[in-house]
Amino acid sequence: MDHHLETDRHAPTAEIAPSSDGTAYEEEQRRLSDLPSDWHAGDILLDRDDFQIRLASRRGMIESRLLVDRRYSWRGYKRSTHLAPVSEADEITLQACRGTTVFGTLTVRFDSDRGLAADLLYGDEIDARRQAGATVAELTRLAVDPNLGSKEVLGTLFHHAYICVDRLRNASDVFIEVHPRHVPFYRRMLKFRRAGECKMSPRVEAPAVLLHVEVAYVGEQAGLYGGRGVAANRSLYPYFCSPQKEAAAIQRLLDLGRMETSGADTLASARPNVHAALGRGRAGHAEGIAA
Repeated sequence: MDHHLETDRHAPTAEIAPSSDGTAYEEEQRRLSDLPSDWHAGDILLDRDDFQIRLASRRGMIESRLLVDRRYSWRGYKRSTHLAPVSEADEITLQACRGTTVFGTLTVRFDSDRGLAADLLYGDEIDARRQAGATVAELTRLAVDPNLGSKEVLGTLFHHAYICVDRLRNASDVFIEVHPRHVPFYRRMLKFRRAGECKMSPRVEAPAVLLHVEVAYVGEQAGLYGGRGVAANRSLYPYFCSPQKEAAAIQRLLDLGRMETSGADTLASARPNVHAALGRGRAGHAEGIAA
């Protein structure tokens, strides 16, 4: 498991992802303090007045790990080093920032020959989706400072994670490990479904439950509710970005060379058609789909 979602009383700790032991934690703090103050902070995908979403740089990766460690320590979870490393191409870390302050982080891990972190406990369940033809990915290492987080921050982080799994790898299915007490939050707010029984995670010495959602469903909900705010729906989807801001984020990834031109082709074809079709049903169906 990996996330600690502690933005308000409605938001649970999310997954519990492995981070580092105490010695490694102190070493990362030293490494961070040794970096030049003008070290590249990371490329911005979304720039709002109240916060920014950016891709973590080398410095940002350290900042994210320290944030995760602080939130895990507060919850009493064990830090672990048992997560197999992956190449930069198979993992992207998103950050919510205000200026130089990183107060939120979420990592997208793509499938590779090393598999997903969730394969440790739920390899059979995830393999069943692979064998059915699915391209899988997972969300991990979610942490948000409760003093700065909000539903807008969570929705925006999750939306950019969706953009990454959909556009960069064309994934069809996303998994996440969460603490059992937070299953209702993910089911209610993002419509995840239970995909595995509760098990004890040796990485953090805490119980875990595997959840799953289809990427196509997330895209539909983003099209219906993204950017509409609290009145539209009781889930997190109204706190996703508008179709225009989603398109800008995709173009930004393209400009940064993070996706092939062919991967953006649907932006000019299928994707707008989805938004148009869903948009026609917004007025008549907004209340009917409330969680």
